[in-house]
This record gives sequence, structure tokens and C-alpha cells, in this order.
Amino acid sequence: MEEIRFSTVQEFNDHYGVPTLHPLVTVVRFDREVKLEEHMCHYGLYALFLKENKGCRLSYGRTEYDFDEMTVTSFAPGQSIHVEPNPEVPVPKWTALLFHPDLLNRTQLGKNIGRYEFFDYTSNEALHLSCGEIEIYRGVLAMIQQELERGIDKHSRELIVSNIELLLNYCLRFYDRQFVTREEINHTVVKKFTDLLDRYIADKARREGLPSVAYFADKCCYSTKYFGELVKTETGRTARDFINDRLLRAAKQLLADEELSISQVSQELGFEYPQHFVRFFKSQTGKTPSEYRRSA
Repeated sequence: MEEIRFSTVQEFNDHYGVPTLHPLVTVVRFDREVKLEEHMCHYGLYALFLKENKGCRLSYGRTEYDFDEMTVTSFAPGQSIHVEPNPEVPVPKWTALLFHPDLLNRTQLGKNIGRYEFFDYTSNEALHLSCGEIEIYRGVLAMIQQELERGIDKHSRELIVSNIELLLNYCLRFYDRQFVTREEINHTVVKKFTDLLDRYIADKARREGLPSVAYFADKCCYSTKYFGELVKTETGRTARDFINDRLLRAAKQLLADEELSISQVSQELGFEYPQHFVRFFKSQTGKTPSEYRRSA
């Protein structure tokens, strides 16, 4: 399988045969027939691709949906993407924004880039845009492109970074809308999460340790960050808080059995050391397990 690396904007532009107007940022429109081979693409850049082909098949978890809306996929430096051709689409159509991390040096966006967690979402968690959202997205891309075509001056970097930040903020808003509008899917995922969590605490915690958000995200076929945001949107609580609530409920049930020592309760729930359980329980209730037992 071919390995392709995009460590610089120049490398990306050269690969697709477009001129480089700025060494740290580019906007590329692609709409020509190409024989695409399966490959691994390694990114050293931030990248957002607006996929413009209609009728693409994307999956949310293990459920497939067909969307007419165009979609946005986003990648961050250090990520590797497996790319497979779609024989039904001989002419891929997309518009991409790519920028090097150095563009963000000493900027507010550089300090805040971690808040745009969608860069860590997988391709099956793409952003699906409505017609109105597409217009907004294209409009901001057009402003970035205009700045690139003007040539570099002392204002270029500030204006380009400001518009990239604007685009990323719109993506945050659009993802929030997507979480809300997929209520049925979200509800099903949270129900599965709850069932898996209760079974884990009852059957696996003693052997495998405390439950983690990453474990359940994987079981539901989502990235950890996307799964966490989905749960928070649906329940109003973080996935970690949700896990802690179920652990606390199980702990109280076990503590009701006075034949079990605090150490045994700790082991049943997957805590490595009893003092860790005591610290957890007190942080949740304001009482130690022993104090809770005496007051029950």
C-alpha cells in the first residue's frame, strides 16, 4: 500500500498540482477524474475537507446512512488516514483548507486549538452540512482564498488566522446542531452505554479494573471525544460523570452488605487500592464508606 506524507503545504500543493500562494496555508479545489489507489495518508498539517460528491455512504457506529448534504472531515498533525477509492465516483470533488501548525504560533487560536475536538473524530463521524451551512462554510473559505490571492503583507497572517478561527467556530456550532438533530441515534447509543456499563461493573470490573470512557466509546464504535460529546448532549453529564454515578450506585448497594469489608467492595468495583475507593466515595458523597455505612 502506498504511503503519502503531507508535512508541508508545499508538499500537498505539489501532489495535487496547484500553486502555493502562502507557505503555511492553502485552499484547494479538486474536481477532476483521477485513478485513486488505496493508500495511507500521513498528515503533519491541520486539514478540513468539504466533500462535495452527493450520495456518499457514511456510517455512524455500525449503522449506515445516506446523506445528500455535503460533509466535512477534519484531520490534525500526527494523524494517519486510510484512503480507499470509491469506484462509483470517478470524479472526486472536494475543497480543502490546510494549514501548518506554525501558522498559529503566538496566536490566540494556537492557544485554543485544543477546544476544536472534532480534529480527533474519525471519518465516520464527519460533519454533515445543511444547504445554509454550506453557504456559510464556503463564504469563510472564500475570504481566506481572497487573502491568499492578495499576496502576503503585514496584515495577512492576522486576517487569515482570524478567518480560520471563524470557520472552526462555525464547525463547532454545526456539530452541536448535528448532535441535537440525531436524537434517536444518540438515545440508542446512551442506552447501549448504560447497559454495557452496568454489565461491566457487575461482571468485569473485579478482573479488568475501573471502567473507562475509551472502553465504551470503542464498544459503541465511536472515537472517545465524539462519544463523550454525544453522551453529554444527550444526558447533560459527561461520560466520566455518568460512569462515576453508576459506580457510586453499585458501591452503595455493596456497602449495604455488611459482610463485605471496605477492601472487598473496593475490589468488586475494580479499584486497585482500597484508599482509592475511599477517596472516590468521599469525593462523591462527602462521607467515607465507613461513615456512610454507619449513617445508613
